[in-house]
Amino acid sequence: MADCYTKQEKAVVVLVENFYKYMSKNILVKNKISKSSFREMLQHELDHMLTNTRSREAADKVIRDLDKNQDGCLDFEEYWSFIEDITRRIANFIRE
Repeated sequence: MADCYTKQEKAVVVLVENFYKYMSKNILVKNKISKSSFREMLQHELDHMLTNTRSREAADKVIRDLDKNQDGCLDFEEYWSFIEDITRRIANFIRE
């Protein structure tokens, strides 16, 4: 990543890179994050911001809520909806 990037630019790059980092390697679900990879992402990337990241049931509920096309995986748009929701909650917390 270029050193000339601003903090905000770096943050966006990290969010996009994390999608590809956890994206399924299975050719049948190409360009999507599987349930197991999403649970892994929650545990490794968001353990300090979210509660119940180690709970399989909680993670599966989040996936069901985000999975608009109900294919059991998250595409980039569904993943980005998740990021949007988290950032909205953080903004509300900071604002209070």
